[in-house]
Amino acid sequence: MNHIYTILTNRLFLWLLLIVNTAGTIYGYIWYEGQLELTPTYFLPFVPDSPTASLFFCFVLLAFLLKKNWGLAEALALITLFKYGIWAVVMNILTLNVTGYLPWQGYMLIASHGAMAIQAILYAPYYRMKTWHIAAAAIWTLHNDVIDYVFMQYPIYPGLELYIAEIGYFTFWLSIVAIAIAYYFSKRNQTEGKYMF
Repeated sequence: MNHIYTILTNRLFLWLLLIVNTAGTIYGYIWYEGQLELTPTYFLPFVPDSPTASLFFCFVLLAFLLKKNWGLAEALALITLFKYGIWAVVMNILTLNVTGYLPWQGYMLIASHGAMAIQAILYAPYYRMKTWHIAAAAIWTLHNDVIDYVFMQYPIYPGLELYIAEIGYFTFWLSIVAIAIAYYFSKRNQTEGKYMF
């Protein structure tokens, strides 16, 4: 594991990761373009879930490169990267199961979103999150669930419309798990956390 953490803290690797996540963030917003055109203006910040999660992580990486910790960005990144990373993997597998077909973009989304969830956990030991950071990120995340499944602004996956209630229930508990993980690392890192710089 020490060898892995040596790679994770390498500045060249951090720059590479920032470039990859920035490109993924831009692609993610483009992927949502059709849905965003139909979205009321006041819902716009809450619709593109995954690219916003990777945007939070871009701020975390930028802070690391500046030899800083931005606790709120770290909490938002950890919770949303893990949540939407796992969520998208599950939704694409469910799409394949329900429709019997998944386009190549679906497999690409499984790989990229799986990587989102993994990087969320790998970098979590370096975060310096306070309780209020977790609380603020939890409010953002749960509020986003309300926007998605009460105001019906959820990401559109053709073929899954009949399962929205079940998906909303799954998403809520996935949010709770992600928040619990962030809280665990916030407490653990106070005594056992690693240092990026």
